[in-house]
Amino acid sequence: MQIYAYLLNLVYGLLLACASPVILYRVLVQKKYRSGLAQKFLGQLPERASNAPCLWFHAVSVGEVLQLPPLLEELKQQHPEVELVISTTTHTGYAVAKDKFPDFTVCYFPLDFSWAVKRALHRIRPTAVILVEMEFWPNFVLAADQAGIPVSIINGRLSEKSFRGYRKLRWLIGPLLNRLELIAVQTEAYAERFQALTGSADRIAVTGSIKFDGIEVDRTNPLTAELRSIFRLNSDDTVLIAGSTQSPEEEMALEVYQSARQRFPRLRLILVPRHQERFEEVAELVQRKGLPLIRRSEQEPEEAGAVLPFTKNQTPAIGLLDTLGELKSCWGLADIAFVGGSLTKRGGQNMIEPAGYGTALMLGPNTWNFKDVVDALLQHQAVTIVQDQSAFHETLIQWLKAPQLAEEQGIRAQRFVLDQRGATKRTLSLILPFIVQKEADWQGRAA
Repeated sequence: MQIYAYLLNLVYGLLLACASPVILYRVLVQKKYRSGLAQKFLGQLPERASNAPCLWFHAVSVGEVLQLPPLLEELKQQHPEVELVISTTTHTGYAVAKDKFPDFTVCYFPLDFSWAVKRALHRIRPTAVILVEMEFWPNFVLAADQAGIPVSIINGRLSEKSFRGYRKLRWLIGPLLNRLELIAVQTEAYAERFQALTGSADRIAVTGSIKFDGIEVDRTNPLTAELRSIFRLNSDDTVLIAGSTQSPEEEMALEVYQSARQRFPRLRLILVPRHQERFEEVAELVQRKGLPLIRRSEQEPEEAGAVLPFTKNQTPAIGLLDTLGELKSCWGLADIAFVGGSLTKRGGQNMIEPAGYGTALMLGPNTWNFKDVVDALLQHQAVTIVQDQSAFHETLIQWLKAPQLAEEQGIRAQRFVLDQRGATKRTLSLILPFIVQKEADWQGRAA
């Protein structure tokens, strides 16, 4: 194992050296990767003093972090003594985790150098490590295994594209996966792919997706109501939200909106870029087109409520949601939603949240990251695929001319989401055995 770890360190070091010009540019110019350096490179995670049972959940970025609240709330309700640690890889994921879990330890996940992962595990001393969805690293898994710390995957998914890549490295990936205590996956298709890599169905369980359990379906929730006030939306407006977008999807949405609004003046548009570093870029794009703009970050609820509504001859402002962690509630404003990363090569973003509100849903054709969900939505006639900007425009016009078509599709989407719930309890039943004995031992010593 030691030689294996040294070889991995060498490979990682060479990769870092090759990528150093790009990394330096992003650090110095884009101001990325600056936070948590000691935690990432040295494993200097917060040191846990207590001997209480501890579960360490690793959620790569915002999407994975936002899956955790229902699970962790239920876990703490049943076992309040258990300490919880949440780690992320990205800065935005870290910021959202700090906001969502102020009472838990939040930190960055160490880079997969042997010294970093060993120090991190030594400082946290978790009872078990739970990886959300998939991301796992060889040195981390090996170090945890050597320390007798079980590592598991929950809400696991393995796309066809990733599976093809891993299958070529089955000689490496298979033994690592076989060191995991549990692989709890969203669908039977994912279970079959993991089984093909591990050579066994042992420790693989199908739980469904916990994403569905945390989905808000009530449009009257407080944050959605606050955002409605901030973006100055009237009850008779038809709201189009283009969310989780990448360049050039914002420009496409703006052009589609401007064209459609000539015939449907009550149409409103809210843009939600996927990445924080693009907020300014998108704001400038709107302003270059001569359109008024309301930025969420510059508004307070009291101010927004005091502003008079737009007059008949005024051009209503484009809304820009330039804050973190609020897209989930913002979708509740949408009558029609376009989910980004799907007209680019991103592979799509989470479309479950707008579906939960009963929104008429449009996606581009590139949604391989969510293939199973999209296939199910298509089967239930609960989503429309648009191949390009022209199809985006045509579908929008069709729905604006016949709103009942959009409403009916939205109803089918919400019904699909509600039917999928229950994965949180199934997942919790699988991970509770990790802590029950530890908790009993700890309480016995405390007594």
